[in-house]
Amino acid sequence: MKSYVRAAVAFAVASAVLAFSGQSHATVFAAWQVAGVPFGDTLNARKYPSNTSQRQAAYPNGTVLQMTGRCTGGIDLLDIAGQPHWKLRQAIRYRWCEVWHDPAQNGHFVTSWVYGKYIKPH
Repeated sequence: MKSYVRAAVAFAVASAVLAFSGQSHATVFAAWQVAGVPFGDTLNARKYPSNTSQRQAAYPNGTVLQMTGRCTGGIDLLDIAGQPHWKLRQAIRYRWCEVWHDPAQNGHFVTSWVYGKYIKPH
């Protein structure tokens, strides 16, 4: 009887671990940093992935951004995270990547897009 209880408990624990591990990818952010912006300029975070889209915020070099992982062209920063930094930068150099930020600094977080040429892994 005791072995049945142990087996049931082990199965319940394993099921819970698998259930939560499958969801972790959706709640993880990749930390990247603003880099390479010309002196005196800032990186614009835009509403849509386009230079002509509305500017939501602007960040100077060194600012750490919370990336959702999603970039144009089907690139997911979380999927390529284990590669060397130079390879990551090369992969997103001409892509727009989505950030999760609070442009009004009022606790209302939104998503916006930044140009990959000006960010690097943190």
